[in-house]
Parts: sequence; structure tokens; C-alpha cells
Amino acid sequence: MMEKLNIQNIGLTVGILVILVGLWGLLTQKNLIKIVIGFALFDTGTHILMVSIGYIKYRTAPILDEAVDIRNAAKLVVDPIPQALVLTAIVIGLGITALMLSYVLKMYQNKKSLEINNYKDLKW
Repeated sequence: MMEKLNIQNIGLTVGILVILVGLWGLLTQKNLIKIVIGFALFDTGTHILMVSIGYIKYRTAPILDEAVDIRNAAKLVVDPIPQALVLTAIVIGLGITALMLSYVLKMYQNKKSLEINNYKDLKW
């Protein structure tokens, strides 16, 4: 009999699939913009994976108010550390993606090409 899919399994599966698509884009594409998009997908898949690993069924957000009894708070709320790490990682990933796009723009201005095979300056 087929077991019910829970939200954690869906999150893990989607996260791994997005990571694999991003890794495929990083390793197989020759266009620099597509490589940057592959990196962004890889980064987003990592975020999805981290959030779904930190998910615990039947628990609430880590906000202590009148809805959560403070004496039993450890049993009722999820750990806020994975959420904080993901928020930090989103900001860092956005900065790195912006930096990579600015490098791609400068490379295009110098060589008038986005194909990675046209850049042979630092090859052995």
C-alpha cells in the first residue's frame, strides 16, 4: 500500500532535484549566463534542502507567545537555527550571484562573447 507523502519528503526530493539541475547547468553549459543560472539553482536547491531537513511535523514556528506554553516550548516549536542559516545563505548567495554577473558583464565587454570556450587567456 502506498504511504502518504509528507511535506518533508517532498521538500527533500525537490531540493535534491533542483541541486542536480543546477549542477548539470554548471558542468555542461558553455554560456556564462547559463553557468551563473546553474549556480543560482544549485544555491536555491541547497536552501530548500536545509529548510526541509529542519522541518519537524506537528510543530510550530519558534515564536513564544500565549499560543505556546513556555514550560513545554521545547516540545512544541521547531529549531530556529536552520531557518536563520537559510536566511543568511540567501543573502550571501544573492551577493555572490551579483558578483558573478558583474564579472560576466566585464568579460563580455572585453571579449564580446559569452561562450566560455572563447576565453583561453589562463588555460595551460
